[in-house]
Amino acid sequence: MPHIPEPRTLRELRASGHIHRTVKAEIRENLLARLRSGEPRFQGIVGFDDTVLPQLERALLAGHDLVLLGERGQGKTRLIRTVAGLLDEWTPVVDGCEINDHPYAPSCVRCRRLAGELGEELPVSWRHRDERYGEKLATPDTSVGDLIGDVDPIKIAEGRTLGDPETVHYGLVPRSNRGVFSVNELPDLAERIQVALLNVLEERDIQVRGYNLRLPLDLLLIASANPEDYTNRGRIITPLKDRFGAEIRTHYPLSIETELSLIRQEADLDHVGADLPDHLIETIARFTRLVRESTAVDSRSGVSARFSIAAAETAAASAVRRAALTGEERAVARVADLPGIVHTLRGKVEFEVSEEGRETEVLAHLLRRAVAETFRGTLGGMDLSALLEKFSQGAQVESGPLVPASELLRRIGPVSGLAKIMERLGIGDESPGHAAAALEFAMEGLYLLRRLSKDEVGGGAVYRT
Repeated sequence: MPHIPEPRTLRELRASGHIHRTVKAEIRENLLARLRSGEPRFQGIVGFDDTVLPQLERALLAGHDLVLLGERGQGKTRLIRTVAGLLDEWTPVVDGCEINDHPYAPSCVRCRRLAGELGEELPVSWRHRDERYGEKLATPDTSVGDLIGDVDPIKIAEGRTLGDPETVHYGLVPRSNRGVFSVNELPDLAERIQVALLNVLEERDIQVRGYNLRLPLDLLLIASANPEDYTNRGRIITPLKDRFGAEIRTHYPLSIETELSLIRQEADLDHVGADLPDHLIETIARFTRLVRESTAVDSRSGVSARFSIAAAETAAASAVRRAALTGEERAVARVADLPGIVHTLRGKVEFEVSEEGRETEVLAHLLRRAVAETFRGTLGGMDLSALLEKFSQGAQVESGPLVPASELLRRIGPVSGLAKIMERLGIGDESPGHAAAALEFAMEGLYLLRRLSKDEVGGGAVYRT
């Protein structure tokens, strides 16, 4: 962690020239500084530059609490977490305070008492911006005590009176004071619990169990919701909706290029331990988009970005499995590794009722379409006569997820123009695994364009004329 600032008492803090700013002022000024300098504002966010981020920036500059609306897997939570990166790197708090009171303006009973007793010697500690983010996934069993607070029976048992404000155990919201707090899937929060957030958003304070306690809070509140829940079911109470200053819609990647960038950024292929050539990543990206657009899929549910990420990792894992079973020196994914993702990812997609029982068939068909589209975009129009000549002479090539690259190359034999095929596919590595991946993709594309035939045999396939 970076170097912690020096001041350790209120006196030293004043002498350092520190200026107290609210959370929203911190975020606003730091955002403006990054806008002026051209620095990245929201690290790791892909595809929102011209749509979502301008709206988010306007809301933050205006000092608004906000709701992000979007189907599952559109990066809402990731985006919310990046907002905390706009806070100051370090901020002073009263040492030991449960709600992170600023030494210049203590608000809880404990800190006001200490400030009166110690004066300028009030002890100060420092919190990093990573510690100033709080998050709660809204569930039906969430209580007011979880969010706001409740009486702490331990403190009562220690001898304090029930009316003592210091017997309060603070919930997640006040513990995120002077930071950013996120409520994920807000519509899932029971309506009577949503009422507890009204004061937080409007009066910026909390009330606990009838105590005469007014605790001013300094925080940015961000919620996320699915549009179906938010607008159709009406499960966010109207007064609460009215208190959010901004409502921002997120979306899935709008272009194939953005989808590719997302997969490359998020799929942990290094951990899996296999190479996934670009043409397979593009196939997976196109497959994901076709699934989203399919009339067989429930569009209200959406198809998460995690679908394509899991598909890429599954295809790579299939190559690793082949290498372990066959002794291949290097695991490189091929077209033969793609069918396995259909069964793995079937549970990630909500189908229309009319498609019940046809889920695997639908996904397999869309995967074949994705391969064909990628083939047209990469090798379409290329002279593949040398490869077709192999089959016109009666050759039959068996492939499958357990056929090693060296064996597949032996079965195909030397192919004139292989280097050009690999170049068109963006493969710079001339290893047997990458060569086999290029040739198998070419054969599958020729089959899908009906220039070759293919027979399914067990878990593999035989290509022929």
